[in-house]
Amino acid sequence: MQFSDFSLDKRLLTSLEHMGIETPTEIQAQSIPVGLSGRDLMASSKTGSGKTLAFLLPAMQRVIATKALSKRDPRVLILLPTRELATQVYSQLRLLVANTQYKAMKILGGENFNDQAKALAKDPHFVVATPGRLADHLKQNHLYLNGLELLILDEADRMLDLGFAEQLKAINSAADHKRRQTLMFSATLDHGEINDIAAELLKDPEHVAIGASHVENQDISQKVYLCDHLDHKEQLLLALLKQDQQKQVIIFTATRSDTDRLATKLAEQGYSTASLSGELKQAARNQIMDQFSRGQQQILVTTDVASRGLDLLNVSLVINFDMPKLAEEYIHRIGRTGRAGAKGDAISLVGPKDWDNFKQVQLFLRKNFELSEIEGLKPKFSGLKPKVKTPKQSKAKNTKAETNKAKAKSSAKPKANRDKRFITGVDVGDAPMLRKPKSKLQDTPEE
Repeated sequence: MQFSDFSLDKRLLTSLEHMGIETPTEIQAQSIPVGLSGRDLMASSKTGSGKTLAFLLPAMQRVIATKALSKRDPRVLILLPTRELATQVYSQLRLLVANTQYKAMKILGGENFNDQAKALAKDPHFVVATPGRLADHLKQNHLYLNGLELLILDEADRMLDLGFAEQLKAINSAADHKRRQTLMFSATLDHGEINDIAAELLKDPEHVAIGASHVENQDISQKVYLCDHLDHKEQLLLALLKQDQQKQVIIFTATRSDTDRLATKLAEQGYSTASLSGELKQAARNQIMDQFSRGQQQILVTTDVASRGLDLLNVSLVINFDMPKLAEEYIHRIGRTGRAGAKGDAISLVGPKDWDNFKQVQLFLRKNFELSEIEGLKPKFSGLKPKVKTPKQSKAKNTKAETNKAKAKSSAKPKANRDKRFITGVDVGDAPMLRKPKSKLQDTPEE
């Protein structure tokens, strides 16, 4: 199948040719026809599968081929969970609108609110936004969605995990009319909140699922190294970085402080390193990602803020310095490499504090990892044994608790029967407390 088979506008086909994209991926081949038909869509696929074009191409074709419902309201609204992902989608959208008369803008938290309000007053056709900031502009009446034709939610599961359910409902309510089409993309459809929000936002949607949420990218080789403690983990990290000449490396940590500390340590070892976390201002985050995508740094040390959607083709190695708390996040982290058919490597460093999260990842992926070692840095740690109570221990504990409870009950003094009715006045200090007489109910005529 070719993109020309979808009967897309010639300008879109020209843009795809300039981008070097020739053949649609599986998610694109199944999602684009549904998007073009005008039906609602609920789709899932693994990371790096080309979801962005799966919704951008139907959105562009709709705007080009049909008359607007409103001259002032945005025609297409694309919501994404993070600023980085929104920036990347906006960049790809700009390539598609470059040779058309249509305008696109992005609305992100952390950027100047008044400047965004002025840009919205210019009536853009496409708006790419994070849900929190867009909901703020809706409250201030800086835009209206009565004429919205297409609502797109990308990484919907992540938006719900970040607590944006109320904002999504408010946006849906502002654009609630029969002629609106909704496309929802998620890493998984096996998510309770996803099904709840989909029932509220979508009307009789088509379902497209490419692969299960627990299926890994086969182009990524995965290794696990056990670590005794933090110093041992850092020694392993340095040894692994020296083993192979990698193009670019992303190292995931648990906290911002870990990110800054590790980036400083690697810089002292002579590596060109940048650090990224959610606490940075948006301008700083944009600059860091732009420099890294251009290859100005070899290593990016980051929290999960960079685990989803970012298309960095030169990343050949991902290292989990700390295991993610959510098993699904592991798939998104390692998905920063092995993109667009390229090969990649993923390495996880697992210490005692990581063990429970590591076991959750194994359960999620339905596999047991083989453990690797580096000569001279072999670990003493071999895993934590699960704490399982034997039946005898549990029975003895329950019997002892029941015995103590019975003793306490038998030794307790019987409670005296007290008359709790307020019959006579009782003086408390200088204020006599008297029983209040019952008010007489008066009969009222029926209305």
